Amino acid sequence: MVRRLRSWHDCRVDLGVHLPLMQFGEERLSLGRLEGAVDAARDCGFAALSTNDHFVFQTPWLDGPTALASMIERSGQMTLATTVSLPVLRGPVPLAKALAAIDVLSDGRLVAALGPGSSERDYDVLGVPFEERWKRFDEALAVLRALLNGEPLPAEPRYYPVAPDIELAPGPRREDGIPLWIGSWGSRAGLARVARAGDGWLASAYNTTPEGFSAARTALACALEARGRHADGFPTALATMWTWVSKDRSEADRVLGDVLAPVLRRDPEDLCGQVCVGPPEHCVELLSRYAEAGCQRVYLWPLGDEQRQLELVADTVAPQLVPL
Repeated sequence: MVRRLRSWHDCRVDLGVHLPLMQFGEERLSLGRLEGAVDAARDCGFAALSTNDHFVFQTPWLDGPTALASMIERSGQMTLATTVSLPVLRGPVPLAKALAAIDVLSDGRLVAALGPGSSERDYDVLGVPFEERWKRFDEALAVLRALLNGEPLPAEPRYYPVAPDIELAPGPRREDGIPLWIGSWGSRAGLARVARAGDGWLASAYNTTPEGFSAARTALACALEARGRHADGFPTALATMWTWVSKDRSEADRVLGDVLAPVLRRDPEDLCGQVCVGPPEHCVELLSRYAEAGCQRVYLWPLGDEQRQLELVADTVAPQLVPL
């Protein structure tokens, strides 16, 4: 019997699920695989579903917004999230149109985390200069806010000029628009951008640690307060927590060394302490440290066999997470 996860009201951290957009080994991408992951997440009581964005990658990759939209009806009442979407490359108007559609069709359940992306290959295939990504991102974010949340358009756009009388119709379901979070690995500049223009902060699991997250959260609180914004309750989450729960240490080592590390081009020794690959006790300890660091949600990404992995998380990991 799979135990349901505690309500997010009862835990310091709740759990979301990345949809299986990447192909690992011979386990091919398919509608059935997405459906199985969503069914397991819904039935086990996970809080949210998410997709992120790449145009090209080392392994086949499903389009994120398309995959998320295809699972709206199956997702129950779970929050839907992008972690992250790429307005610089998709263009703020087409992306705003897609996000608004997902929000309308899900009856207002979308949270959109945004970023410029860290892959130079994505920029190369679209002919956009990688070194301009942050300037372009700031302008694209301003256009998105204008279209989705009713804020003013940029006065003198350089990269994304749009008609001043443009109106997105239909707009988002919620009157106050779609929450627009900003992805940042925790740099000073990135956190300043979150404080200036974000409705939440999304960090990257395999590019930080609980200690790094805690320090960045403290810096973010200072940046928010300097802008007259409340730090208490400012939403935070952690994306791309690669997950493979197994009591067999050799199996976990194989998944880490043969499946994950080659795709990320990272050293398995560097990854092992940053991801939920290993026995339940390791996963509980890592997620609990993030809870103590103030992270409110962690998006798990099973490295294949999604239904079974999500059931294992619900049965052996989630019940041991630190309650409030």
